[in-house]
Amino acid sequence: MATKYGKWIAGGLGWAFLGPIGGIIGFALGSIIDSSQMSITTGQTGRNSFMVSLLVLFAEVMKADGKVLKAELDYVKAFLIKSFGQEAATEALVLLRDILKQNVPLRDVCNQIRDNMDYPSRLQVLHFLFGIANADGEISKSEVDVITRIAEYLGISTKDFDSVRSMFIDSTEAYYKVLEIEPSATNDEIKKAYRSMALKHHPDKVGHLGDDIRTAAEEKFKKVNQAYEKIKKERGFV
Repeated sequence: MATKYGKWIAGGLGWAFLGPIGGIIGFALGSIIDSSQMSITTGQTGRNSFMVSLLVLFAEVMKADGKVLKAELDYVKAFLIKSFGQEAATEALVLLRDILKQNVPLRDVCNQIRDNMDYPSRLQVLHFLFGIANADGEISKSEVDVITRIAEYLGISTKDFDSVRSMFIDSTEAYYKVLEIEPSATNDEIKKAYRSMALKHHPDKVGHLGDDIRTAAEEKFKKVNQAYEKIKKERGFV
């Protein structure tokens, strides 16, 4: 039975097997593993600790509107298959279903993530969470409220929150928010903002999480480029 979670315990879950997240995962895994089987590490966030943390936060967003939609589960499944392959995705979904049954101490979980995960990785978490919320084509107020709380607990700035949220809105106003500038900005200011945001959201920023997470992060990078191209086209500058 332990092999069912092989992809998640192979090589160790690092800091994610400690603290409140460790309690949640330990409950979900039950007695199939014990601490002697874990390789506890510290330092830079690894792929497994990143993904386990993400699953816990996914569950909170999915439950925000009082029901778990098939579209949300399908989005998570597609994301996991694309990022990790079919086998790991199947294991992760089993783990997610167990997590969905639990009451998560959200602030404590986010504090643990903030203390152990760098800022670019936390921005990537935020982007994934909005992707989950938008899986059914609409981000509800209750989902926004939960993601707002998560972002605050994770120490994500208001400007960065608005920027990532606006990546899921198709409007001129949203394009400016993606670049964290006002519509009154000059063309030179827009170009400068684009260079800054392209650097902030470059997939290489999360390259240490593995090639699969880096590839998934390219979607966020594309949103920055799309916003810039839309503004350039509207203003007519190159």
